[in-house]
Amino acid sequence: MALFVFNSASKMVSSPLVILHFILICVTLHCNNLAAAKTNLRPNIVLILTDDLDVSIGGMIPLVKTKKLIGDAGITFTNAFVASPLCCPSRASILTGKYPHNHHVVNNTLEGNCSSTAWQKTQEPDSFPAFLQKHGTYQTFFAGKYLNEYGSKKAGGVEHVPPGWDHWFALERNSKYYNYTLSVNGRAQRHGQNYSEDYLTDVLANISIDFLENKSNRRPFFMMVSTPAPHSPWTAAPQYESSFSNIKAPRDPNFNIHGKDKHWLIRQAKTPMTNSSVEFLDNAYRKRWRTLLSVDDLVEKVVKKLEVRGELSNTYIIFTSDNGYHTGQFSLPMDKRQLYEFDIRVPLLVRGPDIKPNQTSSLLVANVDLGPTILDIAGYNVNETKMDGMSFLPIMIGKGNSSTWRSDVLVEYEGEGSNISDPACPLLGPGVSECFPDCVCEDSYNNTYACVRTVSQAANLQYCEFDDNEVFVEVYNLTADPFQLSNIAKSIDQEVLEKMNHRLMMLQSCSGQSCRTPGVYDSKFRFDPRLMFSSLVPHRNKLRQTLK
Repeated sequence: MALFVFNSASKMVSSPLVILHFILICVTLHCNNLAAAKTNLRPNIVLILTDDLDVSIGGMIPLVKTKKLIGDAGITFTNAFVASPLCCPSRASILTGKYPHNHHVVNNTLEGNCSSTAWQKTQEPDSFPAFLQKHGTYQTFFAGKYLNEYGSKKAGGVEHVPPGWDHWFALERNSKYYNYTLSVNGRAQRHGQNYSEDYLTDVLANISIDFLENKSNRRPFFMMVSTPAPHSPWTAAPQYESSFSNIKAPRDPNFNIHGKDKHWLIRQAKTPMTNSSVEFLDNAYRKRWRTLLSVDDLVEKVVKKLEVRGELSNTYIIFTSDNGYHTGQFSLPMDKRQLYEFDIRVPLLVRGPDIKPNQTSSLLVANVDLGPTILDIAGYNVNETKMDGMSFLPIMIGKGNSSTWRSDVLVEYEGEGSNISDPACPLLGPGVSECFPDCVCEDSYNNTYACVRTVSQAANLQYCEFDDNEVFVEVYNLTADPFQLSNIAKSIDQEVLEKMNHRLMMLQSCSGQSCRTPGVYDSKFRFDPRLMFSSLVPHRNKLRQTLK
């Protein structure tokens, strides 16, 4: 920048006007740099979301680097649950911070509101990425699976880019590894089956690294990477195709046994399973693990890139899944959708500023808490949103404890069943779905339930009611019965049963702040029997008769 001008005699002379102009520029630049520095004080946030990754049946075992780079470097939550054990409702809960009864996504279909035009109009504008973008501080990036019906022509196709995203690389429809289409900022990009160019987990890793390399350094960023693994079709990268050749699904106490005192869908499973079913699920179990090795590589690449760029110490990295999974538990060959621990419990690992390494927390968290937590990290007031969840940032940085934290969360699921009989299983009749192998059905229209999952110093319980003709009730004491073998609904103390029923009704009708009120096992909770069996959920009135 010139401080001097030349006169007609070509002599260099100082100009007061130029000097004054220079001073003003310097002051302006200094202020701008201070503003940029202040903005960059806000931490970066990375959310890595896997698809169908369990934690109860060994899903984290292959992820050695992930556990080291995120879990060991930060905090691992041992009681993390999903609001619904199915991809689209769960992902909707992550994005909105709401329970399914508030975001109204009930299954993986357009008719079930999965990425429908109604979802786009009513829920996407209130998602946490939209909030981040609207306030202008964060640059946002998405890569991978969004919602199962994203890209459907009836809902705007891949041209639709949801509010909240500056950089958009979303998979059309459900998880795949090859032969898929990405929406790249609203334009279709088709991929084939060349490993080096098309294997989706690696493509997501490369896109993420490119973003980190080329993003603006003046603003913090939020990055969400949503992998296909370990969802079916369980296609491993070539270098991992022979890994874990001797691994089998774990033979826990609830493996391949009859589900005693459970709802009819569990009771219809064939026990013992056929040899072909066991061989099928063992093979699937190995394939799932193999796909996770590429996820482990993705995590390593992202962490190393942040480290090289000097940004790792100011970045929160969250690793989790949309739901769990089962392979042979209660003789159900493989799927999710059930109320049990293997389907509703997920991994949750976080590292970041002010999080001490090698921490473990048993406090109760849910995926409705991810949005509030991310907004809290970004410096926004969660109470200004419509979210049902709570920020668990205080827990991570050592400012929260069991006396100030909730003791229960809600799990909801609305079952699906076909109106016609499955041609392969005609004897089953209509109303069921996902009947494989050996005509064992994983879902049905009346596989519709709501549960209160309680974790406190006083109790480790699960209370569930089905919206069916039986109004079937299942209750488990997870301390005495971690594999949920014995339904104690008919033997548990009646007062406890009534309190849990009351709490379930409260949570099923909650919204926003009311979802964060104290629960049955919080000292601040006061049980009011006058609110029992209210008209909010009419079928609950049958509960007393059912349990007699």
